[in-house]
Amino acid sequence: GGSSFFFTMIGKVRLIMERRRPEGNQSEARNREITDKEGTGVSRMGSAESGKVNGHHLPLAGDETDELTHRVFARRWAMLLMFILLSGSNGMQWTQYTIIVDHVMNFYKVEASSVDWTSMIYMLTYILFFVPASWFLDRFGLRWSLLLGAAGNCIGAWVKILSTTPDAFWITFIGQTIVGASQMFTLGIPPKLAAVWFGSDEVSTACAAGVFGNQLGIAVGFLLPTLLVYGGTVADVSTQLNHLFLVSAVLNSLIFVLIICFFSDKPPLPPSAAQAAAGEEEQQGHGATLKGLMTDRNFLLLFVTYGLNTGVFYAVSTLLTQITKPFFPEATSEIGTLGLLIVVAGMGGSVVGGFILDRFKKFKLTTLMVYLFSCFGMACLTFTLPLKALWIVYANGIAMGFFMTGYLPIGFEFAAEITFPAAEGTVAGLLNAAAQVFGIVLTSGAGELLAPSVGTNEDGTAAEGTEVDPFLCNITLSVVLLVGTLLTALIREDLKRQHAHRQHAVVPQSDTALTNLTSAPESF
Repeated sequence: GGSSFFFTMIGKVRLIMERRRPEGNQSEARNREITDKEGTGVSRMGSAESGKVNGHHLPLAGDETDELTHRVFARRWAMLLMFILLSGSNGMQWTQYTIIVDHVMNFYKVEASSVDWTSMIYMLTYILFFVPASWFLDRFGLRWSLLLGAAGNCIGAWVKILSTTPDAFWITFIGQTIVGASQMFTLGIPPKLAAVWFGSDEVSTACAAGVFGNQLGIAVGFLLPTLLVYGGTVADVSTQLNHLFLVSAVLNSLIFVLIICFFSDKPPLPPSAAQAAAGEEEQQGHGATLKGLMTDRNFLLLFVTYGLNTGVFYAVSTLLTQITKPFFPEATSEIGTLGLLIVVAGMGGSVVGGFILDRFKKFKLTTLMVYLFSCFGMACLTFTLPLKALWIVYANGIAMGFFMTGYLPIGFEFAAEITFPAAEGTVAGLLNAAAQVFGIVLTSGAGELLAPSVGTNEDGTAAEGTEVDPFLCNITLSVVLLVGTLLTALIREDLKRQHAHRQHAVVPQSDTALTNLTSAPESF
C-alpha cells in the first residue's frame, strides 16, 4: 500500500513538471505517453503536424487530438461472408442458360443468339445503369446497395419459376433481366467493402475474397444446370427447369433475409488512416470524380486493359459450349466441368493474387505477369482443342482460369492504388462498365464466328451435322489478350494509397521519440 502511494505521488509530480516544459518537450512527452499506451492497442494522435496526398488532408502523428483514429473489427469477416453469398447467388444465374444451350433452344424453340442474350443482358443493363448505381453506392453506402441487389436477385429468381412452359421464354428473359440489372449494385462492391472494413495490410486479400464470391457463383452456374437439366420430353425438361429455378429462388430469398437482418454499412471507426483521409473525396462530388478519372492517362489505360481481359473471360464463359462442342459433341456435363474448373482455378488465382499484393506491393508487375499468362493460357487452349484430349483441355482450362479470372481483383486493387483517394465504388463501376462493353462486343463477335456450329432446323430444333472450326474465334480472343498485355506495360505505377499508408505510419517527433501509430486490436 505504501509503495503504491509513493509511485502515485511520483507520477503526479512528473505530470506537473511536464506541463511546465516548453511546447517541444510537451510534444515529446505526449508521444512517449502514446508509446507507453501501445501495449493497450489504442491508436491515438500526437503533436501538430499533418500531411496531404493529392491535396487531401492526412492526419499524421502530430494532429492535436486524443481520439481513437482507426480500428479493425472482427465482424468485418461476417460482412465479407454475406457479400460473398450475395455475389455468388447473382453469378450463379449468369450462365445457367448458355451452359445448357441445346436444351434451352429445343424447349423454348429459340435460336442460339437469343440464349446468348440471357448472358449478355447482364452486361447491357450494367452499361446502362452503372453511373446511377455508382452514385447510389457513394451516396447511400454499402447496406442500401446490397439490399437493392439482394432484392433484385430474389424477385428475378421467383419470376423464372413462372417460365417453365415452352411459350414462356419472354418471362424467363424478364426474370433474367431483373437479376442481371441487380448486379449493378454488387459488382463494384469488393474494393469498396475491403476499404471500408479492412486494414491496410488486408485490403487486397479482402477485395480478392469479394471477387471470389462472384466466381464461386459462376462455377456453380456452370455445373448445377448440367446436373439438373439433362433433357427428355417437354414435360421432363419443364420439371427439370422448375427444379433449377426453385433452388435459385429459395437460396436468394435466404440471402436477402440475411442481408436485411445482419449487414452493417460501415464500422464505427475507419480501419486505416488512408481510409479516414479518403473520406474527404465525398466532398468533391460524384461528377467531379468521374471527370478526374476519365482524364487520368494511367486509369484510362487500365480501363481499356481491364475491359479487354474481362471481356474475353465473359466471351469464353458465355460461348464455352459452342467453343468446345465441335470437338466433344456428346460431352455436355464434361463441358460444364470445364467451366467449373476454369472458375475454381480463378478463385485460387484471386486469393493468391491478393496475398501477393498485400505481401509485396508489386501492383504493376503482378498485373502485367498475370495478363501475360492469361494470353498464354488462351493460346494454349486454342491449339490443344483439336487434339480432342479432354484431360489436356482440363489442364489448359485450369491454367487459363487461374490467371484470367484471377486478374479481376488484381485489376481492382491496381486501380484503387493509382486513383486514390477517389471513391472505390466509382472506380470499380467504371472498370466493370469497360468489362461489360468489351464483353458484349467480344461475345457478339465471337458468337458470329461460331454461329454455323449451332444452327437450328425449321422446326426450331438444334441442327445436326453443322460444323465449324472455332480456331478463328479462339485465336482472335488470344490476340485481344496480347494487345491488353502490351497496353498494361504502358501504365505508370503511381501507388498513391501506399504512399498515404507510409506517410501516416511513422512520423518522427524529436530526437528521442518516434510515434508508433499501429492500428488498435480487433473489436467486434
